[in-house]
Amino acid sequence: MKEAILYEKLDGGAVRCGLCNHFCRIKPEKRGICGVRKNDGGTLMTLVYGRLIAMHVDPIEKKPLYHFMPGHLSYSIATVGCNFRCLHCQNADISQIPAEGGVIRGDRVEPEWVVAEALNAGCKSVAYTYTEPTIFLEYALDVSKLAAERGLKNVFVSNGYMSEEATRTIEPYLDAINVDLKGDDEFYKKVCGARLDPVKRTIELLWGLGIWVEVTTLVIPGYNDSDEDLREIAEFLSAVSPEIPWHVTAFYPTYRLKDAPPTPSKTIRRAAGIGRDAGLKYVYGGNIPGEDENTACANCGELLVERFGFRVARNGVVDGRCPSCGGEVSGVW
Repeated sequence: MKEAILYEKLDGGAVRCGLCNHFCRIKPEKRGICGVRKNDGGTLMTLVYGRLIAMHVDPIEKKPLYHFMPGHLSYSIATVGCNFRCLHCQNADISQIPAEGGVIRGDRVEPEWVVAEALNAGCKSVAYTYTEPTIFLEYALDVSKLAAERGLKNVFVSNGYMSEEATRTIEPYLDAINVDLKGDDEFYKKVCGARLDPVKRTIELLWGLGIWVEVTTLVIPGYNDSDEDLREIAEFLSAVSPEIPWHVTAFYPTYRLKDAPPTPSKTIRRAAGIGRDAGLKYVYGGNIPGEDENTACANCGELLVERFGFRVARNGVVDGRCPSCGGEVSGVW
């Protein structure tokens, strides 16, 4: 165990965790909602520092990030645990272990080793992903500092529930993030065990801090696929910035949400149209290869980046601009 950051001591030996917007009040010898932060005699400890459950080399498009150095490989890591209880979690076998009473699993890996492996694999970034990276922020922070020193970029794939203090703590080292924006407040309460507003505030803060932001919405039939649901998300993002890429992604039944059918292609096309009508310049379909995967110039319509699945077939962006009209293409190229 390692002492956690971002917490305060309360009366009676309790502590208040400040890592995410649950702001858990944790009694002695108990854990927070994430299951990986424990009050050990009045001191909050992280149980997952350096305990990696997953280490993989992934294309950056898998995160998904389409406007952040397309085509490069990212060294992806995770510990067990999550501060959400999503009924449709595709990585529940590792994210929900602590919450379901399982032991803390994972191999002991020092931050220096992660950075060395990323460089040896030819990666250009380290991605903190698969589970919610906020819950292992102490470790992510140490890895990201070393990664930045060695010329690697740092990427989060997050549910966006981190506190403002946590966001500002990682901000100097964080280059890009994909945030899930899942649905309305009722969806968050019923399906995820959380609330909507903190996620929206995080997206606004991240964009304002100059971190490259892309947003994903997993479109689930009967849960968040109405025109009203999708329009609310799209209009919020457009109000933050029409430059934010929005990934509308197809759902497949999994974990505890097997009553909903897979998302039809026509629903993804409808969602993409709603995003464009709301003023978003870059809208992408996900989990359906060949469905709205390419990047076109928002100014002249020129096809710039061709993709299929997680593979970039062609990248025609030149110095961040469209070669046909000279218009700026938002992102990090």
